[in-house]
Amino acid sequence: MSDSPLEVLRKACESLGHCFSSHFSRILPSSPEQQPCKASVVTGWSSVFSFSSSKRRILDDANRLQLNENILEGKITSAPITKEELGRATWILLHTVAAQFPDHPTRQQRQDAKELMSILSRLYPCKECADHFKEVLKANPVQAGSQDEFSQWLCHVHNVVNRSLGKRIFPCHRVNARWGKLDCPDHSCDVQGKTIYPL
Repeated sequence: MSDSPLEVLRKACESLGHCFSSHFSRILPSSPEQQPCKASVVTGWSSVFSFSSSKRRILDDANRLQLNENILEGKITSAPITKEELGRATWILLHTVAAQFPDHPTRQQRQDAKELMSILSRLYPCKECADHFKEVLKANPVQAGSQDEFSQWLCHVHNVVNRSLGKRIFPCHRVNARWGKLDCPDHSCDVQGKTIYPL
Protein backbone atom coordinates (compact mmCIF):
# COMPACT_ATOMS: atom_id res chain seq x y z
CA MET A 1 0.00 0.00 0.00
CA SER A 2 1.40 3.41 -0.93
CA ASP A 3 1.90 6.20 1.57
CA SER A 4 -0.57 9.05 1.88
CA PRO A 5 0.37 12.37 0.28
CA LEU A 6 1.09 13.88 3.70
CA GLU A 7 3.34 10.95 4.63
CA VAL A 8 5.27 11.32 1.37
CA LEU A 9 5.70 15.04 2.05
CA ARG A 10 6.79 14.38 5.65
CA LYS A 11 9.39 11.85 4.46
CA ALA A 12 10.66 14.27 1.79
CA CYS A 13 11.01 17.10 4.33
CA GLU A 14 12.70 14.78 6.80
CA SER A 15 15.13 13.62 4.14
CA LEU A 16 15.91 17.17 3.01
CA GLY A 17 16.41 18.26 6.62
CA HIS A 18 18.87 15.41 7.10
CA CYS A 19 20.69 16.43 3.89
CA PHE A 20 20.97 20.04 5.01
CA SER A 21 22.25 19.08 8.44
CA SER A 22 24.83 16.68 7.03
CA HIS A 23 26.05 19.27 4.50
CA PHE A 24 26.27 21.97 7.16
CA SER A 25 28.17 19.53 9.36
CA ARG A 26 31.01 19.74 6.84
CA ILE A 27 31.35 23.42 7.68
CA LEU A 28 30.44 23.44 11.36
CA PRO A 29 31.75 21.13 14.11
CA SER A 30 29.66 17.96 14.14
CA SER A 31 29.03 14.97 16.30
CA PRO A 32 30.47 11.59 15.20
CA GLU A 33 27.06 9.89 15.02
CA GLN A 34 25.87 12.02 12.07
CA GLN A 35 25.41 9.99 8.89
CA PRO A 36 26.14 11.16 5.35
CA CYS A 37 23.17 12.45 3.37
CA LYS A 38 21.01 9.86 1.63
CA ALA A 39 17.98 11.48 0.07
CA SER A 40 14.79 9.47 -0.26
CA VAL A 41 13.26 9.13 -3.68
CA VAL A 42 9.92 10.92 -3.67
CA THR A 43 7.56 9.48 -6.23
CA GLY A 44 3.89 9.22 -7.01
CA TRP A 45 2.16 11.69 -4.72
CA SER A 46 4.69 14.50 -5.18
CA SER A 47 2.73 15.71 -8.21
CA VAL A 48 -0.32 16.29 -5.96
CA PHE A 49 1.45 19.17 -4.22
CA SER A 50 2.09 22.54 -5.75
CA PHE A 51 5.79 23.03 -4.97
CA SER A 52 7.63 26.21 -5.82
CA SER A 53 10.24 25.78 -8.56
CA SER A 54 13.11 25.94 -6.05
CA LYS A 55 11.53 23.27 -3.82
CA ARG A 56 10.76 21.17 -6.88
CA ARG A 57 14.41 21.49 -7.99
CA ILE A 58 15.57 20.33 -4.54
CA LEU A 59 13.30 17.28 -4.78
CA ASP A 60 14.44 16.59 -8.36
CA ASP A 61 18.08 16.80 -7.24
CA ALA A 62 17.37 14.46 -4.32
CA ASN A 63 15.71 11.99 -6.69
CA ARG A 64 18.65 12.18 -9.10
CA LEU A 65 21.14 11.63 -6.28
CA GLN A 66 19.22 8.58 -5.09
CA LEU A 67 18.94 7.22 -8.63
CA ASN A 68 22.69 7.66 -9.22
CA GLU A 69 23.42 5.98 -5.90
CA ASN A 70 21.14 3.07 -6.80
CA ILE A 71 22.87 2.69 -10.17
CA LEU A 72 26.32 2.75 -8.53
CA GLU A 73 25.24 0.15 -5.96
CA GLY A 74 23.91 -2.11 -8.73
CA LYS A 75 20.28 -1.84 -7.60
CA ILE A 76 19.30 -0.40 -10.97
CA THR A 77 21.01 -1.10 -14.25
CA SER A 78 21.97 1.95 -16.24
CA ALA A 79 19.78 2.65 -19.25
CA PRO A 80 20.39 4.88 -22.25
CA ILE A 81 19.19 8.44 -21.87
CA THR A 82 15.75 9.17 -23.29
CA LYS A 83 15.03 11.82 -25.91
CA GLU A 84 13.11 13.79 -23.27
CA GLU A 85 16.02 13.68 -20.80
CA LEU A 86 18.41 14.80 -23.53
CA GLY A 87 16.09 17.68 -24.43
CA ARG A 88 15.79 18.87 -20.83
CA ALA A 89 19.57 18.67 -20.32
CA THR A 90 20.19 20.58 -23.56
CA TRP A 91 17.80 23.39 -22.62
CA ILE A 92 19.39 23.65 -19.16
CA LEU A 93 22.82 23.97 -20.76
CA LEU A 94 21.66 26.56 -23.30
CA HIS A 95 19.76 28.69 -20.77
CA THR A 96 22.77 28.58 -18.43
CA VAL A 97 25.09 29.71 -21.24
CA ALA A 98 22.67 32.55 -22.03
CA ALA A 99 22.47 33.55 -18.35
CA GLN A 100 26.28 33.75 -18.17
CA PHE A 101 26.56 35.59 -21.48
CA PRO A 102 28.17 39.05 -21.11
CA ASP A 103 26.09 42.21 -21.08
CA HIS A 104 28.53 43.66 -23.62
CA PRO A 105 29.79 40.72 -25.69
CA THR A 106 32.67 40.98 -28.10
CA ARG A 107 32.15 40.30 -31.79
CA GLN A 108 33.74 36.86 -31.24
CA GLN A 109 31.35 36.02 -28.37
CA ARG A 110 28.33 37.00 -30.49
CA GLN A 111 29.68 34.85 -33.32
CA ASP A 112 30.32 31.94 -30.92
CA ALA A 113 26.70 32.07 -29.73
CA LYS A 114 25.49 31.85 -33.34
CA GLU A 115 27.92 29.04 -34.14
CA LEU A 116 26.88 27.10 -31.04
CA MET A 117 23.27 27.07 -32.23
CA SER A 118 24.28 26.19 -35.76
CA ILE A 119 26.52 23.33 -34.62
CA LEU A 120 23.80 22.06 -32.32
CA SER A 121 21.35 21.96 -35.23
CA ARG A 122 23.81 19.72 -37.13
CA LEU A 123 25.22 17.47 -34.39
CA TYR A 124 22.24 17.04 -32.06
CA PRO A 125 21.82 13.28 -31.50
CA CYS A 126 18.15 13.25 -32.55
CA LYS A 127 17.78 13.82 -36.29
CA GLU A 128 14.13 14.84 -36.11
CA CYS A 129 14.94 17.36 -33.33
CA ALA A 130 17.99 18.69 -35.17
CA ASP A 131 16.04 19.19 -38.39
CA HIS A 132 13.27 20.99 -36.52
CA PHE A 133 15.83 23.20 -34.74
CA LYS A 134 17.33 24.15 -38.15
CA GLU A 135 13.89 25.36 -39.25
CA VAL A 136 13.40 27.26 -35.99
CA LEU A 137 16.80 28.96 -36.40
CA LYS A 138 16.02 29.90 -39.99
CA ALA A 139 12.78 31.59 -38.90
CA ASN A 140 14.36 33.08 -35.74
CA PRO A 141 18.00 34.09 -36.33
CA VAL A 142 20.17 34.16 -33.20
CA GLN A 143 20.05 37.46 -31.29
CA ALA A 144 23.11 37.78 -29.04
CA GLY A 145 23.83 41.49 -28.70
CA SER A 146 23.69 41.29 -24.89
CA GLN A 147 22.95 38.86 -22.08
CA ASP A 148 19.33 40.01 -21.91
CA GLU A 149 18.82 39.82 -25.66
CA PHE A 150 20.35 36.34 -25.89
CA SER A 151 18.34 35.04 -22.90
CA GLN A 152 15.10 36.46 -24.30
CA TRP A 153 15.79 35.09 -27.77
CA LEU A 154 16.53 31.64 -26.35
CA CYS A 155 13.36 31.73 -24.24
CA HIS A 156 11.35 32.61 -27.37
CA VAL A 157 12.98 29.77 -29.34
CA HIS A 158 12.39 27.34 -26.46
CA ASN A 159 8.72 28.35 -26.52
CA VAL A 160 8.55 27.79 -30.28
CA VAL A 161 9.80 24.24 -29.70
CA ASN A 162 7.48 23.75 -26.71
CA ARG A 163 4.49 24.92 -28.76
CA SER A 164 5.31 22.39 -31.50
CA LEU A 165 5.42 19.63 -28.85
CA GLY A 166 2.15 20.71 -27.23
CA LYS A 167 3.93 21.82 -24.06
CA ARG A 168 3.28 24.86 -21.89
CA ILE A 169 4.74 28.23 -22.85
CA PHE A 170 7.20 29.79 -20.41
CA PRO A 171 6.72 33.50 -19.56
CA CYS A 172 9.93 35.03 -20.90
CA HIS A 173 9.82 37.98 -18.49
CA ARG A 174 10.70 35.38 -15.80
CA VAL A 175 13.65 33.83 -17.65
CA ASN A 176 16.29 35.26 -15.29
CA ALA A 177 14.33 34.09 -12.25
CA ARG A 178 14.33 30.55 -13.65
CA TRP A 179 17.78 30.44 -15.26
CA GLY A 180 19.75 33.22 -13.57
CA LYS A 181 23.48 33.65 -13.44
CA LEU A 182 25.47 30.99 -11.61
CA ASP A 183 26.86 32.13 -8.27
CA CYS A 184 30.57 31.51 -8.78
CA PRO A 185 33.43 33.18 -6.88
CA ASP A 186 35.80 35.45 -8.78
CA HIS A 187 33.65 35.31 -11.97
CA SER A 188 34.92 31.76 -12.63
CA CYS A 189 31.65 30.87 -14.44
CA ASP A 190 31.72 33.82 -16.82
CA VAL A 191 31.80 33.15 -20.55
CA GLN A 192 35.42 32.93 -21.66
CA GLY A 193 36.93 35.49 -23.96
CA LYS A 194 37.71 39.14 -23.66
CA THR A 195 34.77 41.40 -22.92
CA ILE A 196 35.13 45.05 -23.80
CA TYR A 197 33.07 47.36 -21.60
CA PRO A 198 32.08 50.80 -22.87
CA LEU A 199 33.74 53.77 -21.19
